[in-house]
Amino acid sequence: MTAASDVRPQESTIVRFFSAPLPVRVAFRLLDRAAPALGARWAERIWFTLPAPRRPAAAPDGPAGRPFTVDVAGHRVAGQTWGAGPAVYLMHGWAGYAAQLTAFAGPLVDRGYRVVAFDAPSHGRSAPGVFGPRSSSIPEFAAALTAVVAAHGPAHAVIAHSMGGVAAAVALCDGLTADRLALLAPMASPVTYARQLADVLGFGEPTYRRLIARVERRVGAPMRHFDVPELGRAVAMPPTLVVHDHDDVSTPVADGAAIAAAWPSARLRVTSGLGHRKMLRDPGVVAEVVEFVAA
Repeated sequence: MTAASDVRPQESTIVRFFSAPLPVRVAFRLLDRAAPALGARWAERIWFTLPAPRRPAAAPDGPAGRPFTVDVAGHRVAGQTWGAGPAVYLMHGWAGYAAQLTAFAGPLVDRGYRVVAFDAPSHGRSAPGVFGPRSSSIPEFAAALTAVVAAHGPAHAVIAHSMGGVAAAVALCDGLTADRLALLAPMASPVTYARQLADVLGFGEPTYRRLIARVERRVGAPMRHFDVPELGRAVAMPPTLVVHDHDDVSTPVADGAAIAAAWPSARLRVTSGLGHRKMLRDPGVVAEVVEFVAA
């Protein structure tokens, strides 16, 4: 295990999660001066739009489970379950899908757990969310997790990847309970990525302030409600294992370190060479998470 204080300073550099062609950057610079409200509206649309799927939603990884659907505010969320026993919930990240985490299913079932995985709104096999296809948000992820737990029983543990970790923390802050939580390559705060979006698109404070206001109106909460380190200071979180990789090019390892340092209940495990997604199928990571869940 590597302690949060051992994470090297240079690894706190923000990874470029967004990109934009020069004409788009020029357009945003002009709008920032002449019409920042219009620029903020455009940036909001980019912020909430999912990238094109990396693979067909019908192509699963790992063993097939028992399918189910749950209604979440009038929208169908699809998932699968494996095994019997206390429930462990698997939560994918932004632009991900449930089957990315099925490497955990077999080992958890072997240890006597029931595994429940689902696709968030507008992801995988689930129906589009509130704002239509290829659009979702942290509150929608959190609402889906809460609804699935309500349908399938109390959470012994939640295993969440990337932005799914933010959603899990928000759900726990808002009243969901779990005995254990594993955060894999978690994002610490969307504000960091909003600043990154501003840098990549080339707009300044006039557009940025309006963008944040639009985002907060859309999700119905202030941005601080999604700051994961602060959530762990505000409420008592369950025992938590944070796993993050030095070579993650989507969310920097400093995000996981910040969460582990802020949460009294958390410990940090830093890996190398796995990046953002390979850890989800790495035998060592899977074994450590399963041992943590079963402890």
